[in-house]
Amino acid sequence: MKPFRPDRARIAREIGATVRLALPLILAQLAAIGSNVIDTMLSGHYSAHVMAAVAVGASIWSLAIVSGIGVMMSVPPSVSQLDGAGRRSEVGAVFRQSLWLALILGVLLWFAVRHAEPLIQLIGVTPTLYRSVGEFLHAISWGAPALTCYFAFRGLSEGLSLTRPSMYFSLGGLVLLVPLGYVFMFGKLGLPPQGARGCGIATATVLWLEMLGFATYVLRHSDYHGLGLLDGFEWPKWERIGHLLHIGLPMAVTLLAEAGLFVGAALLMGTLGEDVAASHQVALNVASLFFMIPLGLAMAITVRVGNAVGRGDPAGVRYAGFCGIGLTLVTQLVSAGVMLSVPHFIASLYTHDPRVIGLAAQLLVLAGLFQLSDGIQVVSNGALRGLKDTRVPMAITLFAYWVVGMPTGWWLAFHHGLGARGMWMGLIAGLSVAAVLLFVRFWRSSRHPHFVGESRLDDLPYIAPSL
Repeated sequence: MKPFRPDRARIAREIGATVRLALPLILAQLAAIGSNVIDTMLSGHYSAHVMAAVAVGASIWSLAIVSGIGVMMSVPPSVSQLDGAGRRSEVGAVFRQSLWLALILGVLLWFAVRHAEPLIQLIGVTPTLYRSVGEFLHAISWGAPALTCYFAFRGLSEGLSLTRPSMYFSLGGLVLLVPLGYVFMFGKLGLPPQGARGCGIATATVLWLEMLGFATYVLRHSDYHGLGLLDGFEWPKWERIGHLLHIGLPMAVTLLAEAGLFVGAALLMGTLGEDVAASHQVALNVASLFFMIPLGLAMAITVRVGNAVGRGDPAGVRYAGFCGIGLTLVTQLVSAGVMLSVPHFIASLYTHDPRVIGLAAQLLVLAGLFQLSDGIQVVSNGALRGLKDTRVPMAITLFAYWVVGMPTGWWLAFHHGLGARGMWMGLIAGLSVAAVLLFVRFWRSSRHPHFVGESRLDDLPYIAPSL
């Protein structure tokens, strides 16, 4: 392999292309967080009981969301590699099978959410909340098929480097959720008040409207012509669906491992008292908000790397990956600077309780310290997804989060008396290990010639080099 000599002009072009792809995705992810904020605010104005029920139900629903998104994240790299190879006419066949996968997965998630009682009991929910949590989950479960199909359409669009529709429909759903949530929860326009069930109905309705809107847009807009999306009806082809699962299931496990780390930390912090739990929630909310920036960049990097793989362009893979990682370092330095500079001010935006503000400010300083690690791990994983390399990254994240991060945090928090600060030190350790290992994985993979061979496209799974 020829030595890699960076070209400044190409670096500038790559950064520009990544930013253009990423900005709509960042806004789409912020809209997704905004829907949680709206649900919390509406339920809080209804009653403390409904707010608590929605909070618990939303935590369980988030596991379904993460599972669905993880599996359907197999679509963008599959499409982007075909697009990069100039094989757009074959995209339709992949997309039709992705819709079958989305429908099957949506039905499974619908069933799982409606039968989540064991998980509710495991969490330790107060018995007085059981009924309301169940009502919320039964209502919102009807949105599961719409959610997975929406991500099939979104994955198709993003794989073609068309990311603005994701922004349009995510923001549109956010706008619709406010009046629909108000009507169904509080009982307007002749409807009875439905509380937590109403919140679930409103969210499920918005998911269906988003999916139908995205489907109409894709089938009518000229950007998607020539893809053969409606070239004929196809029954499920299990070999192709199996290939999508081969890529997507490890992604789902990876996302669940990370989400589980933070959910587990929140549950442990809840045992240390209300002030600690509230402080942890403030810091976690701020960190999650800033996390949307590298997450959007990671999604864009997946597409850019996939395009380069499809073109058979090893240098393009390295430019896409390392320019994206460098860009993320810049954004994360800014995020870290904000958290480290004004932690008390940020905490005061959430509460007036001086004890909560003081502890939350300490946690925000720690959150600022792991911004670089968090950014590097998510964008390195995004670059590896572009190579369809998902199984080893899954193992890396499971090790980093659950062998290093959680045990370290638990040990420092409870055996060394550091409380919430100890748990967040554990998060730093887990994210840092993940960042180093995933970055090294991409660095080695991007130098390996195998991914530009004949098996790089959707017909055969990508075989990643061993560590």
